[in-house]
Amino acid sequence: MSNKKSISYRQVGDYLIPNLILPPEEANVALGKWGMMHKDYLQKNKKVFFNTLLMQGKLYQYCAEVEKQAKEMFEFLIKQIKVSEAVTEELKEQKQWEWVQILGNIQQQAKEIVLDELIYK
Repeated sequence: MSNKKSISYRQVGDYLIPNLILPPEEANVALGKWGMMHKDYLQKNKKVFFNTLLMQGKLYQYCAEVEKQAKEMFEFLIKQIKVSEAVTEELKEQKQWEWVQILGNIQQQAKEIVLDELIYK
């Protein structure tokens, strides 16, 4: 008993082209900024891996997982850096502009780490 699948073809000029259908991609998976950046990186720099995930119907699922990890890492890093630099609510109340500047720097540091460790890897 062979489990052969029949392949249909269409004629394009002198050539027979197989009618290939990719597996359905998860339409309900919404990607945020981290997932989209990773997807773009894969598409431009890891073409074989990107196409493999795409053909298997797992691209968006994979990028959604990277999105989740990146969000968690970003939030964890912000908390960790705030503690190490003694950024407190007291500082926020006493010196708002300084607190805003420090927090912006912390967010940029965390973003660079996430990009380096997860997104562009």
